[in-house]
Amino acid sequence: MESLSDIELFYSPYGNINNEIIIDGEDFSHAARVMRHKTGDTLFITDGKGNIYKTEIKIMGKDALTAVPVKTFIYENSRKNVFFCIPKLKNPDRFEFALEKCVELGFTNFIVYESKRTVTRGDKLTRWDKILVSAMKQSLQSHLPVIKTAASLKEIFSYEGEKIGFDQKAEHGLSAFNMLPSVNYYLVFGPEGGLDTFELGLFNKSNLFNIAENRLRSETAIIKAASLL
Repeated sequence: MESLSDIELFYSPYGNINNEIIIDGEDFSHAARVMRHKTGDTLFITDGKGNIYKTEIKIMGKDALTAVPVKTFIYENSRKNVFFCIPKLKNPDRFEFALEKCVELGFTNFIVYESKRTVTRGDKLTRWDKILVSAMKQSLQSHLPVIKTAASLKEIFSYEGEKIGFDQKAEHGLSAFNMLPSVNYYLVFGPEGGLDTFELGLFNKSNLFNIAENRLRSETAIIKAASLL
């Protein structure tokens, strides 16, 4: 697997169709009006499916450009079986910061759920999607992050896979947690104030871990866990 650096990455949701890739919307505006790209220039584009294409711009239109791939870099999503289950946080900026950093660290699956102690209600899926796409491009990732919502922690427990919870009083540190590539893992983080007694009772004690001896803000715990994993 070849590593890319010092490039600017664009995203095309259309992928590589008939050996051509189309860029439109905000990415086209950035390429054409900010970066001043023109026909014949080199552009790196991901389809969000593990591919990064080194391309040459073939057509520069008014609202879109067409590029032809000259080389393809293929990357495996080694963390596709890991789902970060994050409650809505009281401070939306901190919530979005945690999402961004998790993507930069290579994680691609997110579930935003309603915890018993969640203060903020409602979701902003369109805004969150934009943040995830931006973080993917900035960190030169090739797998499009996916974010979904769940009405409760109990709903997450209906999904197939291991449920891993984080609690400061847990007996085991995160270093004792070993992941298998064939198993889906749902990593559950609590809101401000942590998970309540009912929610903690859903977990097997062997699946509860502490991240640090000191108390961490929710967004700090999320980012630290992503870093350690």
